Amino acid sequence: PLTIRDYTVKNRLWVSPMCMYSSEDGFATDFHLTHYSQYAIHGAGLVMVEATGVLPEGRISPNCLGIWKDEHIENLSRIVTHAHKYGTVMGIQLAHSGRKGSTLPLHLYGTRDTLQANESDGGWPNNVYAPSPVAYDNQHHTPREMTVADIDAVQQAFADAAVRADKAGFDVVELHGAHGYLLFEFLSPLSNHRTDKYGGSFENRIRFLIETIRKVRQVWPQEKPLFLRISSTDWVEGGWTVDDTVALAKIIAAEGVDLIDCSTAGNDPRQHIPLTPGFQVPFATAVKEQVPEILTGAVGMITKPNQVREITDEDKADVVFAAREFMRDSSFVLRTAHDLGVYIKWTNQYERGRVKTKYSFV
Repeated sequence: PLTIRDYTVKNRLWVSPMCMYSSEDGFATDFHLTHYSQYAIHGAGLVMVEATGVLPEGRISPNCLGIWKDEHIENLSRIVTHAHKYGTVMGIQLAHSGRKGSTLPLHLYGTRDTLQANESDGGWPNNVYAPSPVAYDNQHHTPREMTVADIDAVQQAFADAAVRADKAGFDVVELHGAHGYLLFEFLSPLSNHRTDKYGGSFENRIRFLIETIRKVRQVWPQEKPLFLRISSTDWVEGGWTVDDTVALAKIIAAEGVDLIDCSTAGNDPRQHIPLTPGFQVPFATAVKEQVPEILTGAVGMITKPNQVREITDEDKADVVFAAREFMRDSSFVLRTAHDLGVYIKWTNQYERGRVKTKYSFV
């Protein structure tokens, strides 16, 4: 178990946020209730609900979840209430897509010459904005440069979304500062070409994120944990680096962030990613070793029980977030515990399905 503020998570194998592209007007549906409940029923310690737009234009696609209006609270609350019945801690990732917004949902990739979602698709091509007017690539819309008024409005939207997340009963909020979306676009010099106080130096480029964290932490209950997902590196020369991530971790720890969830990439199509099992774990380890005052999460091609044991037992990270392996096997936690000879409680209704071993009734 791991205790963070007033919450104790029953194990350290957690479900990463995964976009499902299954909403209309941002509302959670019966699909989401079923999708997230399966992980709670099958023993995940914490389940993080997918990137959820703090504004309509903060969604990645027209079919992404939203939390920009009070009407969204009820359906999200159903998910949280159900998961809590199984002792699962529930988190939600608050997000703004920035220059990667107004795109087609994943299942439509490859069906057109572009990823752009236009008004006929329910998109918002005239309301895509970013730190600088630089498109991610020719498949995405070219954003307009944000004004200071825009920056203030988006920061307030994150804070308002955190209030709604609390009303929905979520235990944890994670700010999505990874994968080339708005919070990270400010961090990286590859996407932030501003010359005002939000661009240029490291201190200026992190300003938007730090101000957002402060506004969220002011309204998010002090007893509830706050996480940040970060792209630990751009994997592009001249971009954001692991040293930048370590420096940022020291700052956000003092601002009330409890855990940094260390992913990478997604901000520049020139990235060269060495895709191997656990390839992102060293970034979490670097933060853990140099910034012990903040917890770390490891992600990225973690699919085997022995990987989970190695990461946690050898203090490479405090927790493991997995995504696709949970999609392949919602019982990943139960399978991992069985393979490692570790006893964990099964849901009462499923207990008779446990594979009986000498560890079954420890």
